[in-house]
Amino acid sequence: MKIVVTGASGALARRVVTHLVNAGHTVFGIDRRPWPDAPKGVTLYRVDIRKRPAEDVFRTQKPDALIHMATVTYVTAGREERARINLGGTRAVWDHCNTYGVKQAIFIGRHTVYGAAPDAPLYRCEDEPLLAGTTFPNLADLVGADMYAANALWRLPKIKTAVLRLVYTLGPSQRGTLANFLRGPRVPMVMGFDPLFQFIHEEDAARAILLALKSKIKGVFNVAGPSPVPLSVLCETTGRSTIEIPEPLYPLALGRFGLPRLPRASISHIKYPVVVDSTRFIEATGFEPTFDVTQTMESFRWQ
Repeated sequence: MKIVVTGASGALARRVVTHLVNAGHTVFGIDRRPWPDAPKGVTLYRVDIRKRPAEDVFRTQKPDALIHMATVTYVTAGREERARINLGGTRAVWDHCNTYGVKQAIFIGRHTVYGAAPDAPLYRCEDEPLLAGTTFPNLADLVGADMYAANALWRLPKIKTAVLRLVYTLGPSQRGTLANFLRGPRVPMVMGFDPLFQFIHEEDAARAILLALKSKIKGVFNVAGPSPVPLSVLCETTGRSTIEIPEPLYPLALGRFGLPRLPRASISHIKYPVVVDSTRFIEATGFEPTFDVTQTMESFRWQ
């Protein structure tokens, strides 16, 4: 099978691409970032997914499937750039899929699009509304990209579209949204709150994406690993200490004293859990994580 992977130079995408090549697939990666040691069998195009050279990849190579991983967060891009990449890029690649006969397309999203709120249900299913655009405005463009990919299910019915809302990933790469929050030896907590955090080992996340491709699933699916744990347990097990900060002082402490730099609106995600029910994905693919919660945390232990 010929497969296009956008955002192919990202940490998780590299694992996905490597698995695809080992399985005998022909992979075309699209990313502005380099990947000098990409495995044989991967053709990397260092182009912007919104530009004509990216369309040329679809036009000339006629891929069978797309795995869209070229989205960014507030950690790596500003508001305008995020909108251009997340919304404009997602629209562009689905247009290319429609124009050039791609049969299957997978959008790799994030479970945080559900938003964190005190009155939200503990376990979110796929039918829950996406509230992050209002509870955490920095995620509004990711919510928009998720919804755009999801509406392709009825707008472009000839394409088997799957939207995967992955929980946080943890692992040896030390990359990802949760990894950035836990980057240092001390983790700030909002005094009086110890929310559940849900995550998956990055190797299991890559396996889940490949299972979605192999199973040719269609629809919206939550993807999770082992059971969630309180933030304090996550910090202790990974060798980090916690600092409880009163909520009024929390925004003032962020980015100082060696603490992570976060947007003010992110406080809701440090206070309230975002936990998903992945039953639908398990039933559709038979997915089972190979790393339990302790193994996943140990793989991210502070050195």
